[in-house]
Formats: sequence, C-alpha cells, structure tokens
Amino acid sequence: MKNQINLLNQLQELVLTRDEHHQTGDGSHIDSLNDSIDALTDKLETPVKSLYQRLYKKDHVVMAPMINGTCAACGMKLPISQVQQVRFAKTIQTCSSCGRMLYDEEEDAPRYVGEKPARGEPRKNGISRFSAEELMVCELKGKTTAEAVRELAEAMVSNRFVSNADALVSAAMERESVLSTAMDNGLAFPHVRGVEGGGLTLALGTSKEGVAFGPSAADKAHIVFFSVIPVAVSAFYLRLMAGLMEAFGKKENRDSLLNAGNSAELWKALMKATRHTIR
Repeated sequence: MKNQINLLNQLQELVLTRDEHHQTGDGSHIDSLNDSIDALTDKLETPVKSLYQRLYKKDHVVMAPMINGTCAACGMKLPISQVQQVRFAKTIQTCSSCGRMLYDEEEDAPRYVGEKPARGEPRKNGISRFSAEELMVCELKGKTTAEAVRELAEAMVSNRFVSNADALVSAAMERESVLSTAMDNGLAFPHVRGVEGGGLTLALGTSKEGVAFGPSAADKAHIVFFSVIPVAVSAFYLRLMAGLMEAFGKKENRDSLLNAGNSAELWKALMKATRHTIR
C-alpha cells in the first residue's frame, strides 16, 4: 500500500501544480499536466481510486501527513491504534474529522521550527504574517535555480524558521522539474509543500543579473519568492501568489525591491508594495 500512498502524493502535487498554473500561468501546460494526472490516476487500485475521486470532488487536498499523532490538515488527534496503522501503511487510513487520507511523514522531512505567537501578542497583518526581515536576501549570489533556492532555504534554517535546508532544496527542485515556477516580469515562485508544524513561511531574494530558471535569457528571474507551505494552506498559497503578482506586476514596485541595498530596505519595500494586495 505504500506504493499507492506514494502515487497519491505525486497525484496531489500534480493537481495542485495545475491549480497554480490555472491561476498564474498562461494555460500552455494544462494539457500535459492533465495527461500526467490521468496516467497516475489510472495506476491507482480500484478501491483507492474510488476514494480519491470522492474526496477530490470536495477538495483538491486529499492527502494529509500525520504529525505527532494528529492530522496535519485539520489538527484532529488520532487514536493510538490508528497512528500505528498509518505508520505500517498496510491499508489506507482516513481522518475521522476531515476525511483525508493519511500518511506518515518521514523522520527527516523539513519542519517548521519557529516560535508560535505568544498569547495576547498583537496580530500581525499583511505580508508580516508569513515573512520577516531576516528572510530578505539582497543580491543572491547563486546564478541557478538550485543555488538561489539554497540561499533562501538556508536563510530560513539559520534564522530558525524551518529545518533541513538540503531536503527543502531537493523538494523545490523536484517541483521545478514538473513545471517551472518562473513567471512574467522576472518573478519566480519556487516552493515546497507539506512543511508542517507551523504556518506558511516566505523568503525573498533579489538579483539584478538574474537567476536562470530556464534555458533562455527570457527565463531569468530577478525577484525570487521561496515559500514553504503546510498542506492545509495550499489554497491560500494561490491567493498569496496572486497578491504578489498583482503587486509586482508594477514596474515601480519591482524596482523598489531591486534597488534595496540591504535586508532592512528590502523588507520595507516588500511591506509597502504589498500593503493593498496582501491582507
């Protein structure tokens, strides 16, 4: 059954990639993504396929990792007997609260390790809910996608937001191999889904020379947003991407990031540019 669970996770990632492309792409890759989704769906065993299709009608997030004996999607505490069954993976287990299919997260998987907001602490607004000045990197040294992602992942790890930079880079590059996250106006949105234990976390890097996100000069990204995303907020991530694309579709906002001389200036420029598009 582990093979079926792996197929389901691959299938979910493809579906969510297609959702992203529907919202932020030009639609040119929809057919190939649909073909890949259909091919994977056909590999599911009949009972698993029926369950998948039933859950898919309600929500495109049909799989949820088990974290510390709870469903990462809804926070439901699982019975001890079911925790063991999820770990053994001999049968498909579903959450009794949200209905999603459960799988056991790997021990070395990247996790959110940042501090939770203290009780009574004022609620953050806008982009500050997901990022911080410490996650701003002016003039990325890397010239390739992997190098740029590593710099941003290491900023997250060194500032104790998430763990395991190597795993983050590997997962981000696997996602890039499905479909590049480079967009118009020199923007790129590499990301890793399934980083549990906290909220969505966003790092930003700039490069006047550009980072190669594809084989041609037109594929160079000058503004790179790297995100780690808990499964439960996959739908919200689409709205965050849309807000960032709206803000930085304006040349003056892109220039404000590229002209920042240090992380403090970059953070200030990001906050100002997104004050109306991300709330």
